[in-house]
Amino acid sequence: MTPITGGTTMSDFFDRENDAKYDKAYKETTPDILKAFGGFNDAVFAEEGREIPLKYRELIAYAVGLTTQCAYCIDAHSNAAVKAGASETELAETAWTASAIRAGGAFVHGRLGFKFTGVHEH
Repeated sequence: MTPITGGTTMSDFFDRENDAKYDKAYKETTPDILKAFGGFNDAVFAEEGREIPLKYRELIAYAVGLTTQCAYCIDAHSNAAVKAGASETELAETAWTASAIRAGGAFVHGRLGFKFTGVHEH
């Protein structure tokens, strides 16, 4: 992972068992928004009533977590995908798909370097 400061990475901050205690600020200062977000998240990841099966929604979320490098999302959605029936191979293919999109994004956005600098104009 990319260091944030002093060689510390985002995953160094991740603590599955204890991090939820920091939700206190959300609960005390913005409970209405927290409730709305929880309801939204529950609707997105509802087991029933969606056209895209839950396993695929979880794999999509896992891919997004990989591309944004969110340890919390990677943890939650890889486990939820497996619980919803995803195989090890599906997790691997999802990771490769996310890798291709992230690398492709860097490739095509590299064009902007040429465009902005005028280095390669015809």
